[in-house]
Amino acid sequence: MSTNPQTRKTDRRTTYTINLIKECFLELIQQMPYSQITVTKLCRTADLSRSTFYLHFNTITDVLNAVLDDALLAVPESHFADGQQNVSIDYLKKNESLIPACQRVGSSGKYRKLLLDPDLSEYIVGRIMVHERDKVIPSIKRKTGLSTQDAETLFLYILHGSFAVNRANHFNKNDEWYHQVQLLNRFTDGGYQSLKH
Repeated sequence: MSTNPQTRKTDRRTTYTINLIKECFLELIQQMPYSQITVTKLCRTADLSRSTFYLHFNTITDVLNAVLDDALLAVPESHFADGQQNVSIDYLKKNESLIPACQRVGSSGKYRKLLLDPDLSEYIVGRIMVHERDKVIPSIKRKTGLSTQDAETLFLYILHGSFAVNRANHFNKNDEWYHQVQLLNRFTDGGYQSLKH
């Protein structure tokens, strides 16, 4: 079965334009806070017309969502194995999937400024929650025997705490940060154990 060459060309061009818009958004976020990024500034940076922008995105928030989705899909999937309270710092360094999603994204320099934007903290935590919920909630339920609603409460608490610790460290991985992650993992796993029915 052959595909129409015109369709293939359009798809490639569309993909190129969408990627260009997202790359220029990330370029702008390095220079200014999210609240100052406008469609006009983004189009100027990308050397695109506003009509071209609106063919692919409705708002700057749509671009933000696409960039966050790319970032969250690009990092290794989270792994929530039981009994992690005694995980060593060396083990954490070798097993990125045990590190909070926000840090795995923040490890990439191109996303760090975005994660540090004070106006976006709650929004980003919400986006991470959407991406991680289906993996983390069942794990919490399995570890604790809690209801879905209670597991979601714990997940929200853990996610906000992880994000706050990572933000305080400017999403830099150093020995102190690894110590903090190890401490938080032990604290969280101890809590899971105490809740187990």
